Amino acid sequence: MIIKRSVPWHARSTLSRSAHVIGRIGLALIGTACGLFVSELGARSIDLVSVEAMLAMMLYGAAAFYLGIDLPQVPPGHYMHLPPRRGLGTSADMLELLTAAGIFLTAVAAVVSISSIVLGEAVEASTAGIICLGWAIGATMQIAAGVIARIKLARAVKTATLALFFR
Repeated sequence: MIIKRSVPWHARSTLSRSAHVIGRIGLALIGTACGLFVSELGARSIDLVSVEAMLAMMLYGAAAFYLGIDLPQVPPGHYMHLPPRRGLGTSADMLELLTAAGIFLTAVAAVVSISSIVLGEAVEASTAGIICLGWAIGATMQIAAGVIARIKLARAVKTATLALFFR
């Protein structure tokens, strides 16, 4: 269950902020592990992955899970309360889909990699390349969604601040 907070970050208790930071670090560690397993599969099958490339994949995975899993919400009152639209939805819905698809791709790539490593199965180089590419696309989707959501949040806060200033 996810708790939706309507209280701004600066107004939250120290305990609540600490819990959020610990949770985000945990998500980054999960992304790091996914990057490690996928890069290990690539190293075993393609023989192209170096220690530096493995570290880069681990850091990229950490960034993906840190930024993309917990998208920030637009401040309350930013949008008028309208009835639900028919069709594809809003840009926030599209960002949610982007991060969900990214999580799905990275998770599938990690599970396939882990199962291959644990079972000792040899994977062809082309299959390993597809797994690594799928993981990279998924991680990029998460990062893109997280960055876009944070840019939108910053713009919304700036607009709200200017509206209060010019009242």
